[in-house]
Amino acid sequence: MECLIPAMTIVLGIPTVDGVREAMAALRVWQDDEAPMQLHSGDIGWNYRFGTVETAAVVRTWSRDGRILAVGMLDSPTLVRMTVAPDAFQDEDLARRLVEDFSLPERGVLPEGAVSVEAPLGLLLHDLLSKEGWGVDEPWTPLFRDLTEPVEDPGVRIKSIGPEQAQDFADVLRSAFNTSRPTREYWHAMSAGPFYADARCLGAYDDQGSVAAVVTVWSAGPGKPGLVEPMGVHEDYRGRGYGRAITVAGAAALREMGSSSVRVCTPSSNVGGVATYKAAGFEVRPEVRDRIRTA
Repeated sequence: MECLIPAMTIVLGIPTVDGVREAMAALRVWQDDEAPMQLHSGDIGWNYRFGTVETAAVVRTWSRDGRILAVGMLDSPTLVRMTVAPDAFQDEDLARRLVEDFSLPERGVLPEGAVSVEAPLGLLLHDLLSKEGWGVDEPWTPLFRDLTEPVEDPGVRIKSIGPEQAQDFADVLRSAFNTSRPTREYWHAMSAGPFYADARCLGAYDDQGSVAAVVTVWSAGPGKPGLVEPMGVHEDYRGRGYGRAITVAGAAALREMGSSSVRVCTPSSNVGGVATYKAAGFEVRPEVRDRIRTA
């Protein structure tokens, strides 16, 4: 008598506050120096600047038989950044379920209209999205630096960013990204998050003690690639080498934490940013593009 084993259903979930830990743990395990640019545990760690409950609300998981196969984070209401387990890149059931969940607003991932999906190269998902008429957005440039060898001295004064420097952190980010959103509470909320032990926040200061640039770097554990998220230079200090210096300092901090490499991704149109990372010893990797549905 033939025994038929039913296929396990893939379950889409919005984790609880505690459940985010499981998603973060999966992301840490999935990081690898040879893997394409993908969602990193530090991306979710940085999102804690908005609050613990708010961060849990934007995380999505896809599981089968209790095992997380994919993790996504809504970087905005119309953009989901996601990745999948290394052994599930070509999992057809998962890819089809992801396409459905990204396409149907009632699933609670993306709304109707124009939306975007950031997914690593090599996923079967890309083929299926193309068949469904999804296009591609503007290119981004991934950059990578190996941390096997010691990191050079940054050449400027570097200080850890703590509570007393939270306003410095906010001031630089507001100037660097031309936005009024960052406040000193960004740093306090991020540092109070459950995963800030994986991070280092540093500032580069001039000879008068004024902050010129800041960086936050995130470890995924020993032997795993770390992430730069974010790095910014105050507009008053652009073109003076502070971006390179603070990035080098961040790389050194990650190496001390046991990271095997450091990676970052920036819009290819950000020519100055790409040049800064290259000056800090990063190598350019092939461009990537978000998948977009325009209507």
